[in-house]
Amino acid sequence: MVAMMRLSPADAIAEIGASSPGPGVGAFFDLDGTLVDGFTAAVHVGDRIRRRQAGIGELLGVVEAALRYRFGRLEFEHLIVRAAGYLRGESLAELDELGDRLFVERVASRLYSHMHEVVQAHQERGHTVVLSSSALSIQALPVARFLGISNVQCNHFELDEHGSLTGGIVKPVVWGSTKAAAVQQFCAENNVAVQSSYFYADGDEDAASMSLVGYPRPVNPRSGLAAVAAVHGWPVMCLASGRRGPVRRLRHLANHVRPENQEA
Repeated sequence: MVAMMRLSPADAIAEIGASSPGPGVGAFFDLDGTLVDGFTAAVHVGDRIRRRQAGIGELLGVVEAALRYRFGRLEFEHLIVRAAGYLRGESLAELDELGDRLFVERVASRLYSHMHEVVQAHQERGHTVVLSSSALSIQALPVARFLGISNVQCNHFELDEHGSLTGGIVKPVVWGSTKAAAVQQFCAENNVAVQSSYFYADGDEDAASMSLVGYPRPVNPRSGLAAVAAVHGWPVMCLASGRRGPVRRLRHLANHVRPENQEA
């Protein structure tokens, strides 16, 4: 059995500090399980349940779909489209506002502080930082704004002419091989050297993206990605829970909140 190489957050930051500076180096970050402890989608579903907007059929459908996907019997595309179907007819503007509120109330406290420091280390080197996630825009964009990440790859709701959700997702759905293709395309269009770039993620499906870059960095990897990392000698970062207590969370937000007149 091949042992995994370990990389502490301090070593990761030192490595970044010694890397080549400038926008030609990319730093791609997954969201759920990588920047955030847990799944941002669960926060949104939980909010719908608390506000009694999710009926028993929706709740059971989401649970069933999630379980089937977990065991590999449902394509991710079907899962995310099914979830979007429950929001058909809702206003994207209102969902964006909800996403911002839920970030402050429930997601900010789950950010991994060490990963925030890794993001900042790349930004200080002038690297091109990208949030590359299979999450939906209402989950990914608030995190990206908070971390000062302007480049975001994520899934988007399909809209009608009134800005309301049709129940579909814009194709191609970002996940696995399509995420890897999006990373390649981004690098080609933005003069980013793939072999000089970093990719941080936890999911098995992100092995395809990590195989592209010169510095694959699994973070709290699931079993499949951990096995791939061991075979290829990719150093693994293992982080403790990112959740903060209420006092620490408020202090953290106060130090990083955007001025009211700053553009989103």
